[in-house]
Amino acid sequence: MRIIQLIDTLAAGGAERMAVNYANALNTRIDFSGIVCTRQEGPLREHIESKTAYFFLNKKRTLDFKAIWALRQYVAKHNIEVIHAHSTSFFLAFMVKLLRPSLQLIWHDHYGDSEFLQARPTLPLRCILPFFSGIIGVNQKLKNWAETKGFSNNVIYLENFTTPQKLEQSTSKLHGELGKRIVSLANLRLQKNHALLVDVAVLVKNSHPDWTFHLVGKDFNDDYSNDLKKNIVALNLEQTVFIYGTRSDVSNVLHQATIGILTSSSEGLPLALLEYGTAGLATVVTNVGENGAVIKDGENGYLVVQNSKRFYEKLLLLMQDEVKRSTFGAKLKETVHAKFSEEHVISRYLSWLKKHNK
Repeated sequence: MRIIQLIDTLAAGGAERMAVNYANALNTRIDFSGIVCTRQEGPLREHIESKTAYFFLNKKRTLDFKAIWALRQYVAKHNIEVIHAHSTSFFLAFMVKLLRPSLQLIWHDHYGDSEFLQARPTLPLRCILPFFSGIIGVNQKLKNWAETKGFSNNVIYLENFTTPQKLEQSTSKLHGELGKRIVSLANLRLQKNHALLVDVAVLVKNSHPDWTFHLVGKDFNDDYSNDLKKNIVALNLEQTVFIYGTRSDVSNVLHQATIGILTSSSEGLPLALLEYGTAGLATVVTNVGENGAVIKDGENGYLVVQNSKRFYEKLLLLMQDEVKRSTFGAKLKETVHAKFSEEHVISRYLSWLKKHNK
């Protein structure tokens, strides 16, 4: 089997990381595994393994005929059988199929606002998805949505997965006191609900001023980001909440942290949560998306409603109990290894491809 992953950027987002994870995981399991970045490279470029083929299209606009033809030539040169298109890259995959009808297309739906699917535009999908052989949803809601909309008769839910830890240059150093750091791996976007995080930080500052929050994720320097920063200053949280932007040494960051949190208002299956588990971090997360498929409340973490007081109460239980933090972290690590490992997901993926895409 000869497969390429198609992704628009190599920024440090969940969809981008999964595209890289799939390409790397397949490079010893199939005849050809590659990843094609269409628009913009980024920090994940350095995480592509040497055995994984890589091609950068440098696409300039939505309908870029030069990029379409370049991808078509790449597909022909390497005799690619399947394009696995992630997120918004489905349109480019569709255009290439028009030029090479024998191609099989798979769409991987990473839509983050799965709590608000009723507002999602569907016209482009209705026009293009009939040309796709199958759809992968990153949570059960997305799978059910695609089936209900009639986009495909071949829809599967495949969990995001972690990969074996690679050696990385450790450059990031977190502020605050060791053993009292709370980390949030989340790009600065509305669905990540940093307003809730700030409300919780105020409560923590008032009761435990030596504990600090560390926000790691892409900073788009937009209105959302600017409002967040202004709010931090207005609430005198400059020495409580720290923003780092994108970091490529995630495992190093998590090694310095004490507790992992996600305050999202909507999620698919957040890779950040799986990385907390891989690092053995005790966690508190909101009950959205597939978080409940990973966290069993009170057993390997805390799953809470989107309420600052409730979130703070659960967080406080971990802050005050080192034994519970250790126990929850160890159990979450076991859960992630058993259900969200590379081997577990890739074996199901390949079986699905062989069965339905011939």
